[in-house]
Amino acid sequence: MTPDLAATVPVFDSHFHIIDRRFPLVENQGFLPDDFTCRDYLQRTAGLNLAGGAIVSGSFQALDQSYLEDALATLGPDFVGVTQLPIGVDDDEVLRLDGLGVRAVRFNIKRGGSEKVEHLDRMARRVHELAGWHVELYVDSRELPELAPTLLRLPAVSIDHLGLSASGLPSLLALVERGVRVKATGFGRVDFDVAGAVRDICRANPDALMFGTDLPSTRAPRPYQDQDLRLILDTLDLDLARKVLCGNAIKYYRPRSRQNSGDSRTFPGD
Repeated sequence: MTPDLAATVPVFDSHFHIIDRRFPLVENQGFLPDDFTCRDYLQRTAGLNLAGGAIVSGSFQALDQSYLEDALATLGPDFVGVTQLPIGVDDDEVLRLDGLGVRAVRFNIKRGGSEKVEHLDRMARRVHELAGWHVELYVDSRELPELAPTLLRLPAVSIDHLGLSASGLPSLLALVERGVRVKATGFGRVDFDVAGAVRDICRANPDALMFGTDLPSTRAPRPYQDQDLRLILDTLDLDLARKVLCGNAIKYYRPRSRQNSGDSRTFPGD
């Protein structure tokens, strides 16, 4: 694998954060992140062949939508949003956000800042019926056995950061075999061999894994490095690596550029 390949293979960054103090931030567990604006993100990823990405609301953004609306407008229709919403949100607001490019609701079970997990089933079904959205969980995979009966009934689910824990990997793989998606993100957050987990997930379901930078890697013991992308290319055959780096997420997130502009481009995995 050469550095040139890492710079030319299309990447849909399925998980990153925009942090901008022009918009509300909420201290979470004594933590407030540094700014990481749209400009910062584009500068940091200038070496990637970006096909788009998913801006994910963090615990420190709670239920604020203003930062996400601004970031989606700034980055454009190849980018989508993953937000946090209260259970009482009305239908019109969900549809308004969908029109702006939001494609999922996040439940931050590990850090908080989102709606409580007891509302997961109801919220997941409602937003999927209204707008075709999925739900994303920031959860330690050791908690998945308790959640699995609920998750397996839901129309569309993804798990952040490879599930974080080695001891929970068997539970994660059991869900992957049943259609749950997983983000290959936050490699510096996990306690296991990433390459082995990537191979196992792709073996269970080649459509499940979606790469993301996790930038700016807030609170991660080790932030994103370019070698994380190279790990995918070194671990998988090129066709499968292209699915993980771009194709799987393009299908899952439905960027506006693919829906409304007559864009006839194809990406790996389409």
